[in-house]
Amino acid sequence: MQLLKTGAFLRAARSARLSIPSRRAPLATSYTPSRWSSSQVAAAAHEQNPFPEQSVNASREVDPAKTAELKDDGVQKSDSTNTDSHKQQTTIGGTPYILDQTTNVTSSILGLVGRNLYDQADHPICITRKLIESCFPHPEYNNFTMSDPVVTVKDNFDVLGFPADHPGRSRTDTYYVNSTHLLRTHTSAHQHAAFQTLATEKHTSGYTICADVYRRDSIDRSHFPVFHQMEGARVWDLTPNAESRYLAQTMRTSKIARQLDALPKTSIEVEDNATSFSRNTNPMQSEHDPVEVQLVVSHLKRSLEYLMEQIHKAAQESLDPSARQASGPLKVRWVEAYFPFTSPSFELEVLWNGEWLELLGCGVVQQPILNNAGLKYSIGWAWGVGIERFAMLLFGIPDIRLFWSDDPRFLRQFSRGKITKFEPFSKFPACYKDIAFWINPSPGVASPIGAEAPSTSGVAAAAGGNATKASPSETQPAAFHENDIMEVVRDIAGSLAEDVKLVDEFVHPTSGRKSLCYRINYRSLERTLTNEEVNELHNQVERRMASQFGVELR
Repeated sequence: MQLLKTGAFLRAARSARLSIPSRRAPLATSYTPSRWSSSQVAAAAHEQNPFPEQSVNASREVDPAKTAELKDDGVQKSDSTNTDSHKQQTTIGGTPYILDQTTNVTSSILGLVGRNLYDQADHPICITRKLIESCFPHPEYNNFTMSDPVVTVKDNFDVLGFPADHPGRSRTDTYYVNSTHLLRTHTSAHQHAAFQTLATEKHTSGYTICADVYRRDSIDRSHFPVFHQMEGARVWDLTPNAESRYLAQTMRTSKIARQLDALPKTSIEVEDNATSFSRNTNPMQSEHDPVEVQLVVSHLKRSLEYLMEQIHKAAQESLDPSARQASGPLKVRWVEAYFPFTSPSFELEVLWNGEWLELLGCGVVQQPILNNAGLKYSIGWAWGVGIERFAMLLFGIPDIRLFWSDDPRFLRQFSRGKITKFEPFSKFPACYKDIAFWINPSPGVASPIGAEAPSTSGVAAAAGGNATKASPSETQPAAFHENDIMEVVRDIAGSLAEDVKLVDEFVHPTSGRKSLCYRINYRSLERTLTNEEVNELHNQVERRMASQFGVELR
């Protein structure tokens, strides 16, 4: 959820595109939770064609050396020829994996896998998800959740066209299970599969996907290593059996126009600053008819304006009448944006507490994405959003850590189908501790060879990352990266760390060595921490930093 000035919310909390299935899974005889789950037809899953359990044929995608074999007694075993000390194993979601030199996922992160907050009916994340899904109902849309966060590097990056040196591939930003598998950094790791399903279904023309995604990131009240994304898409195919391509497209254009007219009208105030599509800044795609693009864009905007109005109405119901009257009408605006997988592209902003806040990104799907999914003659739109951003605004939740709390004083405040403003149950004191150290002056993973200024484009941020960060294949010596201390603190202190901030840095004029000082704020959301336990946590952080990264403590 690293925010950038341009495309901040989508590029940070939503991110890029999706994956590559090659076959359907056999029909299920009974419903069991799997990687793909349809929220509206789970009880009748045996009547549905589920998404494939894997996005490509396992024999062509999964490196056999990276998945461990299970003995009959459940004990993992690996190839007897693999005797390297790093051939350790772990099990994630019931599947065993062999770890290697690329592995950087920690036990604290794996401990969050499977929490599935989006499926807990009375949790704010699930309530928000259901509210969004209600605006894109079945059967016109399939609403899916994705429970297994482990995807292949191919699905997360390669199939989507991310270059080998893309910053999102860096181990400083992404949790790698091993060199072929990782914890997904965006729901887009499944988009290709969803589009392929639309290509085979007759009565469904759109979908939504909700899932937890994982990023190595900073520690503060708005960032957490696991957060939730949701994205949706809608496509229109050419009318079959038409006498000509021209007639088929004419019929499709008329269909889009009729469906646009049928969309609910809203009463919100809309300022549209993205009505013309500049060839230089926000172009239409050459394959598309300008009239159709205008209709698709209008359908997209109207659909999302309706979503905003429904969310606003739900939020208004939680206010007393006087506060509801004082809040006034909802005001939103459209602005041009750039995302590598849509063109033209847009952002929707909402006026919140006197400031324009970016909420989601969207656009007309790049045609090659549809072509590769078997939708060669289709046109469509797509959008993406971070659920935490919506939920924090809707419920008035000030700290993202609260979403992961098991404290009944938090959980009992919410119930399915209702927006309830969060009532703080207490404010426990903070305990600040500083850690200062010298770092290795050699080039680090934060400054790959030949790197220039950080990119602010959607390409750099699509799957997370910063354009000055290296990929796992980077060969230069690794120095300290800020996400390293974030991960150490997160692994040791967990949710007891409220934020970590750089408060001082300088370079020694003689030796050229660099010194950094970070201030760690230890604060529990549920109780008062003792000095003894905070000191012990901080001592563990210092020891880990020195042993793992070779820093010299000051």
